[in-house]
Amino acid sequence: MDKSRYIPRLIDKQVDFYLSTFGAVCLEGPKWCGKTWTAGLHAKSSFMIADPADNFANRELARLDVSKALVGAPPHLIDEWQEIPALWDAVRYEVDQSPDAGRFILTGSSTPSSKGVVHSGTGRVASLKMHTMSLFERGASAGVVSLADVCAGKDIGVQTVESPSVEALASFVVCGGWPGAVGKSPRQAALIPREYVENVIRIDARKVGGIERDSSRIRKCLRSLARNESTTASTATIQRDIAETDDSSLGINTVTSCLDVFRRMFLTDDIEAFSTFLRSPARIKQAPKRHFCDPSIAAALLGASVPMLLRDLRTFGFLFESLALHDLAVYAQALDAKLFHYQDYDGREIDAVIQFPDDTWSAFEIKLNPAQVDDAAVRLKKIASIFRHNPPASLSVIVGKAGMGYRRPDGVYVLPLTALRP
Repeated sequence: MDKSRYIPRLIDKQVDFYLSTFGAVCLEGPKWCGKTWTAGLHAKSSFMIADPADNFANRELARLDVSKALVGAPPHLIDEWQEIPALWDAVRYEVDQSPDAGRFILTGSSTPSSKGVVHSGTGRVASLKMHTMSLFERGASAGVVSLADVCAGKDIGVQTVESPSVEALASFVVCGGWPGAVGKSPRQAALIPREYVENVIRIDARKVGGIERDSSRIRKCLRSLARNESTTASTATIQRDIAETDDSSLGINTVTSCLDVFRRMFLTDDIEAFSTFLRSPARIKQAPKRHFCDPSIAAALLGASVPMLLRDLRTFGFLFESLALHDLAVYAQALDAKLFHYQDYDGREIDAVIQFPDDTWSAFEIKLNPAQVDDAAVRLKKIASIFRHNPPASLSVIVGKAGMGYRRPDGVYVLPLTALRP
């Protein structure tokens, strides 16, 4: 790889820190998100399992003698290790033989079945999840507002950015954060997630774990997930949705199996429910929020072009929320925090919650239309009042078409998505 062409990623600092701490680091994430390039930047040698040279000689060599894949100057990269599951135990064993940190970097775009993996690697191999690129990483966010400052409740003053057009916002959704789209025309960039989806359906998802699956069933499940993007739809709901919209039915076990495949491929990245001690009778729902690894996946499955989204603002709103949640997940990880959502049985919801290791947390509502800020701020303050034991450190409304980030007199931040950085 030509390292001079590398686009810096927010995860780079974490990779360095993990390499200084653990014997091996495993970068996990969906295909095409940039794992190999990022790992290659930090590695001094490599063994590429998927290299087609000499009729995939590396793959066959590793199958014949797994130790051959471990040879190289540290940090030594082993790319797509999951194709030879025995590599995990081999790396774990090698790490056990030396106290040195930063010996190996593994990358994986799917999780293998437990067959062939004997030990978990706990304490030896640390995993880092890698996302597709955020707006800040791809240069579409000015980065004038620090999410860390917002979550700490600091004064951010008034930060101005160029307000994006609705067409630009729709393009961010349709094109997604794929590194391969950088520098491409919008038409070229929009083609990438469409081809990605077709490859998943025709090839990748059909053979995860060495099991052949019906591509038509995979497609139906994916389309249902796209229709339920950014919702807490249950497995049973997805099953009913398929029956109602595709004029066919799938058994609950088939749907569950497909969802597991998508999770193992890192194609889905569901957002878990947030809970904290409440001095309130409210019962908290624990259902995850359905979420693809990139908003462009949902757009591609729905056949959503930029003109279509401008005609269907309801769908646009859901996919803009998906875009904002994606970026918040990337920024939260860079801040050593986690992203959640909140929903209770009294009908109260918070679109996004960012929680830090010290148990402080911040709440975010996401609105495409800035005209909805006032209502969103009122709802945030009302729901925040029930968290008496551990109130949020800050409240924010993230908006799409806006040119100014600031803090309102009531204390609620108004944040353009195109202004944020970690």
